[in-house]
Amino acid sequence: MAFNRDFQEIMDIIQLLETETKNMEPPASVTLVAEYGQDPFIVLIACLLSLRTKDTISLPASRRLFYYAHTPGAMVQLSESQIQKLIYPVAFYRRRAHNLIAVCAMLIEQFDGKVPQIQEELMRLPGVGLKTANLVLSMGFSIPALCVDTHVHRISNRFGLVHTKTPEETERALQQVVPREYWITYCNLLVMWGQNVCKARGQKCKQYALASYCHCP
Repeated sequence: MAFNRDFQEIMDIIQLLETETKNMEPPASVTLVAEYGQDPFIVLIACLLSLRTKDTISLPASRRLFYYAHTPGAMVQLSESQIQKLIYPVAFYRRRAHNLIAVCAMLIEQFDGKVPQIQEELMRLPGVGLKTANLVLSMGFSIPALCVDTHVHRISNRFGLVHTKTPEETERALQQVVPREYWITYCNLLVMWGQNVCKARGQKCKQYALASYCHCP
């Protein structure tokens, strides 16, 4: 469930996050959009590579792969072994390589080689769950969506904005407390905050202006 929060308090949190994260490394999705433009296919493939893998590993892997193929048509021309070598050492790189080819083949066969911009259609693609679908909608199409990863889930609870047990519950709860026009910004900010400050262990929150909001254990 979501706790009732004054709109101004939500905006205060967002503004403080914007200030405190100004010099932090942005999420991989933001970096790739800056490098390749707002390409839903780039966002989709990069997100699939990032699952259970840190940005420091998945981002270079994405760049290596996109050097050789950054469209569905080009990617299906690569063999699984080629893709495996390019994306190693992302987690489950053999399975990821197989899924990437399957995703590209499905995009070509069922969507005319284009990434769909409907959540349900995105989630029909192999390996695409709710988080990945929402990231593609938000970063690939600028469609308001809450991409709730482990950082967004954990920190939203620590801020007291929600009181939830799963990312899916967190997404539904955040829809009630964060204004729709700030969904994309909010998630990107919390990813940076979680990667650098409010970690699962070894939190540094008390050194920052958001200490009064972040109730770390």
